[in-house]
Amino acid sequence: MNIEQLVRVCDALSHPLRVKVLKFLLEREWSIYELAKALRVSRQLLYLHLRKLEKANLVESDLRVEEARVKRYYRAKRFEIVISDEVIRSLEVV
Repeated sequence: MNIEQLVRVCDALSHPLRVKVLKFLLEREWSIYELAKALRVSRQLLYLHLRKLEKANLVESDLRVEEARVKRYYRAKRFEIVISDEVIRSLEVV
């Protein structure tokens, strides 16, 4: 892990809604419509948070055609995050 990746992951997990989203996505995959409804937030707001989680490599998505409509489904990726003094020490500083 480099500094940029560490900052991206920490930033992605720094908002309570993104942590809730990740918890939901660890249970199963969701369409953005279903997830927005379950979390009681707008799809636009949810999409912004999902993009941040995707950039941190915690979430992935794909498009599917269902009933002549295209839907995007999101799911959590497998991850393990360990932040310790050793991890910070091992980061390359340029």
